[in-house]
Amino acid sequence: MLPEHAPLPEAAVGKLISFASPVRYRSPPRMDLDRHLRALLAPLAPGDELTNGARITALSTELGLRVTVDIGGRDVHLEIARVEDGGRFAARTERLLFRYRDGAGRGDVDPALGLALCKALAARASASERDVLAAIEREAFEARELEEAGARVREVRVSSLLTAAGAPGERHHTLSPYVGCLVGCRFCYAQTRVVESRRLARLPEVPWGSYVDVRINAPEVLADELERLPPWPIKFCPIVSDPYHPIERRYGLTRACLQTIGAARSARPVLVLTRCRLVEQDLAVFAALPEAWLGVSIPTVDEEVRRFFEPRGASIMERLDILSTFSRHGVRTFAVVQPILEGSIPALADALAPVVRSVSIDVLRGAFGAEAEFSDPRFARTRDPAWQAARAEELARELSARGIPVWSGELPPGMKIE
Repeated sequence: MLPEHAPLPEAAVGKLISFASPVRYRSPPRMDLDRHLRALLAPLAPGDELTNGARITALSTELGLRVTVDIGGRDVHLEIARVEDGGRFAARTERLLFRYRDGAGRGDVDPALGLALCKALAARASASERDVLAAIEREAFEARELEEAGARVREVRVSSLLTAAGAPGERHHTLSPYVGCLVGCRFCYAQTRVVESRRLARLPEVPWGSYVDVRINAPEVLADELERLPPWPIKFCPIVSDPYHPIERRYGLTRACLQTIGAARSARPVLVLTRCRLVEQDLAVFAALPEAWLGVSIPTVDEEVRRFFEPRGASIMERLDILSTFSRHGVRTFAVVQPILEGSIPALADALAPVVRSVSIDVLRGAFGAEAEFSDPRFARTRDPAWQAARAEELARELSARGIPVWSGELPPGMKIE
C-alpha cells in the first residue's frame, strides 16, 4: 500500500504499479454510476427542465453525483450525497442529501434559488432512490472484493465519457480516461469529491494517489459521442486524474482517445493539462491534430519546493522541456500556475515566457490533504489568501511585461470555440 505521503518520483510509481497488476476478470465490472444517476432522475434527462427556466445540461459522477442546470446562461451544480456522509445540505430525502454551488466556482448562488432547485431534485429522486441505491450495492460487491484483495487498479466500463462544462462562450467537454490520480498531489481538491463516488460504490477509503479506475472502453464510447455531440473543445483536465500519470504507460487510453478525436469527422480543439513527462511519447499524436493545446502545471520555479509539494510529478526542468519541445513542433503551449508556491516570481516569468503562448494563474483554494505541508514553517505563509493574491498580481505583471497573456477562465485565449 502506498504510504500517505510517499515521496516517489514518477518512475518509482510506475514500478509500484507493475507489481500491483490489476486482477484480470473475464468481463470488467459494469460499475457505471452514470447509468444509475440517469435512473435516479428518470424520466428527466439532459435537455429537460428541472424547474421552470432551469434546464438540465449535464450529468457527472467523477466528483460525486452531480446534476448541472443552466439558468439564464449560468450553470448551477446540484450535488447528491448519501445521508450517512453528512455535511451541509439544502434538501434531503430518506437516503440522500442535496446541495448546490455555482458552476464556475467563483460566485454565490441565490439561496432561495438553490433551495428550490435542490427540493425539485429531491422530489424527483425520492421515488427511485431505494431501487437505485440497491442496484449500486449489488454491482459494487465484485468491485469491493477486488479492492479488498489489494487491487488498487480497477478496470471498469462506462456508458458515457464526455461531460459538458463551461459558461456560454466557453462551452466545452471534459474527458477523463481514468478516475483517481497516481500523481497524488496532497492539495488537490478532487480527493474530497472522488471519495463520494467511492463511498457510493462501497469501496474502502484509501489515501489519494493510491488508486485509479481505468475506463477501458473509453475510446469506443468517445467515438460514439463524437458523432452525436456538439463539436465543442475537449479538455483532458487532471481534476480527477492526470491524463499522463504512470498508468497511461500500460493502458494508453489518453493516446487512444486523442487518436479517436483526430479520426472524427468533425474537428475539435483539444486541450491537455499534465504534470508528467510521459506526455512526450505522444508528441507526434499532438502534432497531427488540427488544433492541439498542451498545458503543464508549474506552480513554482524552485525545484526544492516542487519536490516537497509534488514529489511524484516531473521536475521543473522537465516540465519546461516538455513545453519547449511541443512548442517547437507547432503545438500551442500554455502553463497553469495554481496554487502559487514559494519561489522567485521574476525567475518563474523568465522561465515561462520563451516556452508558452499564455499562462493561467489562480490561487490556492484549500489545503485539503496537505495540512502538514502547508503547516511547515518554511511554507506556512503560502496558505494566506492575501499572500496568494499578491503573488498572483506580481506574476501577472511580470508576464505582461514579457508579452505573455494571462487568463483565468476555462479555456486559453485564441482557442476556437463554436
